[in-house]
Amino acid sequence: MLRIRQLKLNINHTEIDLKNKIIKVLKIKNNELINYQINKQSLDARKNNIHYVYEVDVNVKNENKILKENKNQDILKTPDENYYFNITGTKKMKNRPIIIGAGPAGLFCAYVLAENGYKPLIIERGEKIEERIKTVENFWQNGILNENSNVQFGEGGAGTFSDGKLNTLVKDKFGRTKKVFETFVLCGADKEIMYIKNPHIGTDLLRKVIINMRKKIIDMGGEFLYNTCFTNLIIKDNKLTGIIAGNKKIPCEVLVLALGHSSRDTFKMLNNYLKIQSKDFAIGIRISHKQELINKNQYGNIKNLPPASYKLTYKAKDRGVYSFCMCPGGFVVNASCEKNGLVINGMSNHARNEENANSAIVVTVSKKDFGNKPLDGMYFQRKIEKKAFEIANGKIPVQLYKDFKNKSISAKFKNIKPIFKGNYTFADINQILPDYICSALIEGIENFDKKIKGFANDNVIIAAPETRTSSPIRIIRDENFEANIKGIYPCGEGAGYAGGITTSAIDGIKIAEAISKVYKKTE
Repeated sequence: MLRIRQLKLNINHTEIDLKNKIIKVLKIKNNELINYQINKQSLDARKNNIHYVYEVDVNVKNENKILKENKNQDILKTPDENYYFNITGTKKMKNRPIIIGAGPAGLFCAYVLAENGYKPLIIERGEKIEERIKTVENFWQNGILNENSNVQFGEGGAGTFSDGKLNTLVKDKFGRTKKVFETFVLCGADKEIMYIKNPHIGTDLLRKVIINMRKKIIDMGGEFLYNTCFTNLIIKDNKLTGIIAGNKKIPCEVLVLALGHSSRDTFKMLNNYLKIQSKDFAIGIRISHKQELINKNQYGNIKNLPPASYKLTYKAKDRGVYSFCMCPGGFVVNASCEKNGLVINGMSNHARNEENANSAIVVTVSKKDFGNKPLDGMYFQRKIEKKAFEIANGKIPVQLYKDFKNKSISAKFKNIKPIFKGNYTFADINQILPDYICSALIEGIENFDKKIKGFANDNVIIAAPETRTSSPIRIIRDENFEANIKGIYPCGEGAGYAGGITTSAIDGIKIAEAISKVYKKTE
């Protein structure tokens, strides 16, 4: 199979156009092309020359002859990018491996382990996705919060109520990324995620994918316990011997901590046993524009292209300001998981067809802002979230950008209408976030207006607080992925080793591999 890179076609091209382009570039006859598949597709959106760029893998007759005749650096042998799982461990497990958390890290660790005969037990404090959806909708409509099953906790993790973004900057030469995407497609995701740049599933489709993943894990020997909170470790001679979950002692010598970034009660408990460090993260607001504005800045007057997204960065004095989790055609959602606390996030369906685009605009914070103790960052987040809850009486605090700059409470929305999940009210966000965050946000937003005209318009809607950009802690692990207590494997975003669905899933796979290097599969 041959790989062809940098195939450029206009935005209105057809499949026949792509096929003809392949034939032309390879300098072959029509009957010499057996078949092809798209490996990558991206949209080059530079104005006045918007076009698609493809990378394709091609089956042809006389492959070696064609490769020899084409002295083109963009025509090469297709490399082997498949994923391989090798079991080299010889130690026998007395008990099945236990995974805490059914987010991306936990699910993919469980999937790969189950696929290879390890029969994991997955313990999730929240509900399975079918019940979780109803609980979250009830919260958004009626304000009734379930602290164990919400936007942050439950099967699928926090990413279930997001845009379902799968893009990652991880350079993966072991096929793990491909394994993640292939698994998603096998479980019902659109096959386009295998090749489009910046792929996403969308919250509506992701829920169905998670259900199918669960069914496959169970079919392969895995088991799930829902509505079951992990509350303590049982340790003897610095080795794990069991856990307490749902008020029951469960024997265990292999424990995967696939925690979410909001597992604060669990962080507090683990701090009694494990080496934990605080880490930098970012906090800020979520900003809403009309999607039409973002499209026009990206595409000009060209229509019928995918909803445009953006990624913006700015250096304000000694702090970074950047866009995070941008949701084209989406919602701003109440993502709270603690009573008397409020936090927001963004969410999009697969079609990304709502009127507004929204994105977090956040400012970096570090130990100099919140302290050196392991959980200081966590308490810093909580303090801001409690203040937001108090000021807006449990509703999402919102403000027009002009009023945010003037430190005044807005009176009414203008040309941009709020598209939110959860109740909202006007408030002064300056009373929620520290002054140094607010000033950096204004400086950054004004700079972003130079890149996207209208970004800093007076009538733009902002909401707060966005505090859960990443975990405020890192649970230290060694070169074998184990914590200071043997048998415990910190994993994923909550443990401080990932940031998003794909990187969390990859980290879950790495943990499965680490376990397979020590233990043979469950008999």
